[in-house]
Amino acid sequence: MKNTRTFTDKLFLVIKGLGMGAANKVPGVSGGVVAFVAGFYEEFIYSLQKVNKTALKLLINGRFKSFYNYINGRFLSLLFLGMIISYFSISKILDYFLVNYELYIWSMFFGMIIGSIYYINKDFNNWNFKTVLTLIIGIVLGISISFLDPAMENDNLLFVFLCGIISVSGMTLPGFSGSFVLIILGNYVLLLVDSVNALFDTVYEIFGGDFDFVNNAERVRMLKVLAVFTLGSVVGLVTFSHVLSYILKHYKSITTASIIGFIIGSLGVVWPWKETIYKANESGELILDSTGKKIITNYERFLPELNSETYTAILYIVIGILIVLALEWYGQKTRRVNA
Repeated sequence: MKNTRTFTDKLFLVIKGLGMGAANKVPGVSGGVVAFVAGFYEEFIYSLQKVNKTALKLLINGRFKSFYNYINGRFLSLLFLGMIISYFSISKILDYFLVNYELYIWSMFFGMIIGSIYYINKDFNNWNFKTVLTLIIGIVLGISISFLDPAMENDNLLFVFLCGIISVSGMTLPGFSGSFVLIILGNYVLLLVDSVNALFDTVYEIFGGDFDFVNNAERVRMLKVLAVFTLGSVVGLVTFSHVLSYILKHYKSITTASIIGFIIGSLGVVWPWKETIYKANESGELILDSTGKKIITNYERFLPELNSETYTAILYIVIGILIVLALEWYGQKTRRVNA
């Protein structure tokens, strides 16, 4: 693996992080798909699994440069920088488009997932009984998850920690949407909206010299929730990376088949033509989150009528496919250069 990266490579890594961060926040879309299609999935998993006992010893002994090089720190730091920026910028822009141009955004995501299926499948020729069976299981699991009824919100810190472990799987397992799992677990708004907004407000106030948030019990609670969720995410990210690194090394064909299955199954989640079902009380009144937004609980899917809006949506599906093909082209180019 080459350690030398040009400025363009570094910039594209940050952009890839932006893409992963935005994808991880959208229900039904997996950040792992971005990594897989853009051609850095295996390097991502390899780098994460280097966070082990050896890395911990280097860190404890104060050998920071050796630790940084050992875990492929430049790659991870640039990627995570993009994800962090995404959470406070790109994801907010994405939220705006989902509210105002929902059909077309979901259509683009649908096209990107179709393109991802093509990308992963085009060079995979090891189809046999085991891989076909794994493919079917992946499809069934993906579809089943998309039709589960969501639970109620739960801010118990142990449960929040488990949510962090489970939700981060979307970064390491392509086709498995961590944000949609959070909807199923009932904690999407709590962990990816309310707590993130609480952190944003706190950082803004600190830079303004205002430290009154320490006396705000609700703000402190939300920051605790976010801290525990982040800790769970880190634990899950490192744990999943070690497991996936082993599986990819010893069972690559079966793993690839299951990934294809998960991605096919996730098409049900991002089906563009659906009516959003919002959380409501017993009298039918909509319940809003702390930012005044309606809380999504699930989707009711339907077949579209053939009209100008549908044709435009189909155009966006094609655009989504072309985006993935462009990422594939760039990923192949990068691998040739770094070979």
